[in-house]
Amino acid sequence: MSTNGHVVTPKAVEVEGSNRRRQNGIASEKVGLDGNVARRKVKAKEFFWWDTELPGFGLRAFAAGSKSWFVQFRQRGKQKRVTLGRPPELGAEEARVLARAQLAKAALDGLPAAPKPRGKRSDAPLFRDYAPRFWADYSWHWKPSTRKGNRARIFKDLTEIFGDQRVDAIRKADVLRWRDSWANRSGAFNRTIPILSVMMGYAEQLGIRPRGSNPCKRTPRFKRKLVDRFLSAREFNRLAASLRAFEESNPIAVQAIRLLIYTGARHGEVVGLRWEWVQPPRLILPDSKTGAKIVYLNRQARAVLNAMPTKAETGLVFPSLRGDTPIALSIPWLAIRQHAALPDVRLHDLRHSFASIAIADGISLVVIGKLLGHALAETTERYAHLADEAIADAAKRVSGSLAKCLGIAV
Repeated sequence: MSTNGHVVTPKAVEVEGSNRRRQNGIASEKVGLDGNVARRKVKAKEFFWWDTELPGFGLRAFAAGSKSWFVQFRQRGKQKRVTLGRPPELGAEEARVLARAQLAKAALDGLPAAPKPRGKRSDAPLFRDYAPRFWADYSWHWKPSTRKGNRARIFKDLTEIFGDQRVDAIRKADVLRWRDSWANRSGAFNRTIPILSVMMGYAEQLGIRPRGSNPCKRTPRFKRKLVDRFLSAREFNRLAASLRAFEESNPIAVQAIRLLIYTGARHGEVVGLRWEWVQPPRLILPDSKTGAKIVYLNRQARAVLNAMPTKAETGLVFPSLRGDTPIALSIPWLAIRQHAALPDVRLHDLRHSFASIAIADGISLVVIGKLLGHALAETTERYAHLADEAIADAAKRVSGSLAKCLGIAV
């Protein structure tokens, strides 16, 4: 008799009705697993739901409130439990398909395999061997700054996870397991999975994987709340005082931060700025996050550049002490924001604040998008709620003035 197949927890004691069980202090219930069950809340420290349709398939609720789909089976005399993914990212039906595949794999374990037809043996390379070829063929399409980050994600992170798998053997279940294992690195996962998707797509073009088999397709990213921090007028006053306090000890960093404030430019656009791109009343950037870009210089921004101690026809505007590399603002910014009692303000928040001030001054979202260099209007729409607040405030002031004219108390 085969020792492979599904297994449900034995010797369970029935409680609270025919479907409820308890074993070793852990409660469980047999139900038809679906999305409704996955949304249930339990008060128990730990709870198991077992599927009535597919024995061995279940949903586990942890004391902390999270849940995970799993399949439990016996393989070669040993009981195993394999985690399939977490709801709601992985739906009940998709989890059931993965469970069936695991059970089928366990049931066939140890049986004689069908002979492989000659000429059909996979010649797909291991992921670690494929990565250098992909890099040589594809990486030049990326910008230098993108290449730098993607190189580490490919040869360190992805190779560590998928390195010993054949490229054509990487499946959706493998990607979902990776996603679950990086739950505490949600931002890194969201940045890395597009790279793996591109690599799998290129493997299809090379004929290493079947067409339309990209395992990253429809894999949900982690939802992350966008943190928008806008400085108030009082906070800007504190920041200005701190910049003056640090001007003597770190003048180049202070001037770079002032240019960030006055232009709303991105951090990388300012620290990498070169004198040959300075063409008042604008900066002509040959490349940026969204491609070539023009940054308009107002009177204050021009004053910042005019006050630089050294000017040249070419070279970095804000060099480091070595002179041949851009200045690093992270360390001086930590000191400056601490001095200003603004410990939660990031350099990028100066860009957000630029947009909020523009909206308060009645500038349209279309113009703000041009000032910030947004390639898509949707990017500027994140500030739409600020525009609504400014309009509501204006309406309130107008209605108040009308009420006074009509002799109505406000």
